[in-house]
Amino acid sequence: MSKLGVVEDTLFVPMLGRIYASEYCPQILYDPKALELKKKLPSSLPEQDGQSQYTLLASAVRSANMDRYIRTFLEHRPDGVIVQLGCGLETAYYRCDNGRSHWYAVDLPHVVEYRRELLPEPERGTYLAGDAFAEDWIRQIRTDAPDAPILVTAGGLFHYFEESKVVGLLRMLTGFGEIEIVFDTVSKSGMAMMRKKYMKQVGHGDAQMFFYVDSASVLAGKTGSGVRVLAEEPYYRHIPRTGLKLSTKVSMAVSDRFGMVKMVQLKL
Repeated sequence: MSKLGVVEDTLFVPMLGRIYASEYCPQILYDPKALELKKKLPSSLPEQDGQSQYTLLASAVRSANMDRYIRTFLEHRPDGVIVQLGCGLETAYYRCDNGRSHWYAVDLPHVVEYRRELLPEPERGTYLAGDAFAEDWIRQIRTDAPDAPILVTAGGLFHYFEESKVVGLLRMLTGFGEIEIVFDTVSKSGMAMMRKKYMKQVGHGDAQMFFYVDSASVLAGKTGSGVRVLAEEPYYRHIPRTGLKLSTKVSMAVSDRFGMVKMVQLKL
C-alpha cells in the first residue's frame, strides 16, 4: 500500500467506528463487510481503546445516516445512481444496494488503489480515481448515465476544505442535470469542538479543518438561486441510544441541542 497523507489516512477512522458499532452497538449500525475486513487492516492502526465510545460511534452514525438517505433515495428512484465522494473504505454498497442502481466511488488514486485491494469493484460498481472537486468524475458518470437521477454522498469530506472550494463543487454540479447531495457538517461551534477534542482522540490532531455550516439555506443561496434545502437535521436525531454509556448519551444530546453536528441534503 502506498503511504497515505494526513487527510487520506483518516479513512481508517470510520472503518474502526463501523467495526465497533457492529460488535457492540448493532442497533446503530451493523456492517458485516467491515467485520469481514477487520483482520486485513494495517496492524499499526490506533487501538479502539484509545477512543471514547462517543468518538467511535460518531463515524458509525455518519454511515447510518448516509444509509438512511441512500435507501430513501433508492425507494423513490430505484434506477438512480449513487456517487460516493471521498469514498475511502466505505461499505455502503453492501448495506444499501437495491440490485438495480449503479454505484460510483470517487477518491484519490492511491486511496482507490488501496480500496481495490480490500474491496474489489462490485457488480454495478465503478471506482473512479481523481480529484473530488474536479469535474472529470461527473462528466464520466453523465457519459455513462446521461439522464439518471444522482445522489452524491460526501461523508466526512468537506470539513478539510475551504468554503470556497466546497461551494465551487456545488456550483459545478448544478450544470449536470438532476442531482442531490447529502453530507455531514458542523457548525462554527462544532468545528471548534472537533479541532480541540475529536480529531485528537482519533489520532489525527494534525488534520486541518475549515468548512462549517451554520445555515444550510445560506449555503444554498451562495450556491445558486435554484438550489433547495431538502434536509438540515441534527446528527443524532434518528439514532437509538438504548444501552449506550451515559457520557455518550449526554454528548449526543448536547450536540443535537446546539446544532453542533448535522446532516444536510441539497437539491442542486
